[in-house]
Amino acid sequence: MVEVKVLTLIVTGGGSPSFLVLEPIEEHVSEGKSRVVPICVGGYEALGLGSVLEGTRFTRPMTHDLLLDALTNLDARIDHVFINDVKSGTFYARLVLAQHGRLVDLDARPSDAIALALRQGAPVYIDETVLERASFPYLFKRPYDEERIVDEFKDFLEGISPDDFSTD
Repeated sequence: MVEVKVLTLIVTGGGSPSFLVLEPIEEHVSEGKSRVVPICVGGYEALGLGSVLEGTRFTRPMTHDLLLDALTNLDARIDHVFINDVKSGTFYARLVLAQHGRLVDLDARPSDAIALALRQGAPVYIDETVLERASFPYLFKRPYDEERIVDEFKDFLEGISPDDFSTD
């Protein structure tokens, strides 16, 4: 199992699918590369995920909030989510609840399970073979590091001489 985090949610309109993009936590390194797992989600699922990612509060409970309230009143909590399979582009997940010292394992859509986990701060994991089969490379610029840039410039200045500027 590899722990993942939500990197972003890409919401589209006009009936096009939206995408929940996951990234392995330990792979977000300074080398400027990682892997991402895009999961296609519907419009309503994107709304549920987007509301928790943006911290939006509604006057009435949304379905995920209602379910979490019911779980809390039953002395249960989300232990973790496990994305355990992918078949023909469809991802499968297990929602694992903890209640009175036992774990309850439920079949769930990844979008619903992750929306619940995010609301409760529970970890999300993906099977290593699913990660291998469903991930894509993600390249990004190294973060701006002013100290590193200044040090590189000082090294450059120390290495030049007046002869470097001659027109001969």
